[in-house]
Amino acid sequence: QVQLVESGGGLVQAGGSLRLSCEASGGALSNHAMGWFRQAPGKEREYVSAISGSGLTTYYADSVKGRFTASRDNSKVYLQINSLKPEDTAVYYCAARISYSYGSDWNDPYEYGGWGQGTQVTVSS
Repeated sequence: QVQLVESGGGLVQAGGSLRLSCEASGGALSNHAMGWFRQAPGKEREYVSAISGSGLTTYYADSVKGRFTASRDNSKVYLQINSLKPEDTAVYYCAARISYSYGSDWNDPYEYGGWGQGTQVTVSS
């Protein structure tokens, strides 16, 4: 199973931008569809975005539409985050979609695997 490594997080002021990256340790991402999730302190893991294996289709949670952009190349998946808000503060994780259970959706974390350790994004007001 693919093991993923996230990077690119940091401390940024509100209104700023970050570009998160996700790559597979020891190999390429292959054609897995990929998802981005985040978890803030004391809260459950939250779906943020997903991107198809081809990179041609992207999906976003309503809370981030217009500010977040997912993309990918042969070896990495990216999440461009603009107009950051304090409520975006969280640990951000990427994961590979490994199953397509009947009735599941892109925002279901149980459809994903290979979770990395995450990268911390902190937005100051």
